[in-house]
Amino acid sequence: MAKSAAKMRRIGRGYADLRDHIEALERAGLLVRVNRLINKDTEMHPLVRWQYRGGLPEKDWRGFLFENVTGVKGKHYDIPVAVGVMAGSKYIVAVGLDCDADGIADKWQKAFRAPVEPIMVKSGPVQQIVYTGADVKRSGGLDQFPVPISTPGFDGAPFFTAGHWITKDPDTGVRNVGNYRGHLKAKDRVGIFPGPGQHVLAHWQKCKAKGIPLQAAVVVGPPPVVSYAAVQKVPYGVDEIAVAGGLVDEPIRLVKCKTVDIEVPADAEIVIEGILPTDTVEPEGPFGESHGYMHPRMMNPFMQVTAITRKKNPILVSWTSQVTPSESSIIKRVGYEPLFLKHLKGELGIKSVTKVALHEPLTNLRKLIVVQLKKPTEAETWRALMGAATFHPGVGKYIIAVDDDIDPWDMDMVMWALSYRSMPADDVQILKSRERGHGPPFSRDDEPVETRQADESAMLINAILRDKFPPVSLPKKEYMENARKIWEELGLPRLAPKNPWYGYELGDWDDELEQEARNAMKGDYLINGEKLKGQRKKI
Repeated sequence: MAKSAAKMRRIGRGYADLRDHIEALERAGLLVRVNRLINKDTEMHPLVRWQYRGGLPEKDWRGFLFENVTGVKGKHYDIPVAVGVMAGSKYIVAVGLDCDADGIADKWQKAFRAPVEPIMVKSGPVQQIVYTGADVKRSGGLDQFPVPISTPGFDGAPFFTAGHWITKDPDTGVRNVGNYRGHLKAKDRVGIFPGPGQHVLAHWQKCKAKGIPLQAAVVVGPPPVVSYAAVQKVPYGVDEIAVAGGLVDEPIRLVKCKTVDIEVPADAEIVIEGILPTDTVEPEGPFGESHGYMHPRMMNPFMQVTAITRKKNPILVSWTSQVTPSESSIIKRVGYEPLFLKHLKGELGIKSVTKVALHEPLTNLRKLIVVQLKKPTEAETWRALMGAATFHPGVGKYIIAVDDDIDPWDMDMVMWALSYRSMPADDVQILKSRERGHGPPFSRDDEPVETRQADESAMLINAILRDKFPPVSLPKKEYMENARKIWEELGLPRLAPKNPWYGYELGDWDDELEQEARNAMKGDYLINGEKLKGQRKKI
């Protein structure tokens, strides 16, 4: 792999492709190579799933490379499968972005400010092997790839979960890249679920109105930055591949597809080209989705495959989805949160906004949002809540504003703020007639989902501290820090401090009370007692 990567760089690619990235993960101790025989249909995703459901902290989550893969019918595949290598944890994403975990948000903000347009090249590794026409089926078609079953026992087929669908607006020619599940239905046919609000659905509908099919390409295993950009909720008409270029400060190399008018990353592992009819839909699903429930069978578009191109020895990338956290939620979270912050702070101009947290465990980022603000006005707080509620369809069912001493990712602290800093009668607003978005209860229409009925609602909660509060009832910082030194001297278990871990003032504390506390620290508490004796009152 190293030799191949070095050769690629000599001809103009400085960013990491999938193989460079896997090597970097291995050097960082974030990759597990599995050489024993693994069944892609019954064992692969359940094995990776245990790191998310087994109580392990995120620092222990890993990417997996399965090098000895079989299926339930006994077929042995010569193509390895990578699961969790793109975004198995925020630390894996940090390797992909060539930064530390704390620098991920800065990488995204820079990419949003300065996208870099891709460049066209004549050829690339993704077209080392090309199958078109009758050769698609003769090669084994989609069945040549060890696509895992994601939710064994419930899914009715293998699904591409890391397939980036590239389509173009038929009016403007502007490209869109989005990650959508791909239901394997035949050697040359794959279904798609173009959920509400997705840009691929807008392209499909435009082509339908013109009476033409939609051309598309499904990219599997591109350079990691392309995957990171593919899941972003960028505005309609913004090219995600240019955003990917912004993440690495250089243009992504693209090649022209063989049978459709689409450009794809030259350094990807696999590309599936095809046509989506716009006069026909067919049942698609069910599939275990990231909202944590089985998404039912629905009438959706499908792709008729016209070509398959790939590297000589490709690696198939698959993401875990289903109950969150999962790879599909992690890869979104690390980008969505900076995007929401950019929207509120930059585009809406609410300078008091400091952080945005999209709750991930079980809720999958979409339903529970916490906005942290520093000394906002009442108007700023409500503008921030409204701005978060309207930024993207189906996102934001419960939106909470908190102060900058509340960690928005710590739901214990958020519930603490809700319990004591908000009054439901005064600090809650309900927004009605909203789109439900991604999740149950489901409609089962005969047409592809465009937008659901406006039967959802959202709750906006202002949990900003507006009155003076007494100090947090923990020892002051200096005493906790000293006690930590003693803890460590005693060889007690390693600490992982959880906020709040020391007391601090919140306005309701005067000089008299401060002096009494100082007296107590000097052992002079009896002086305080004498003073209080002089303040007795008859009752």
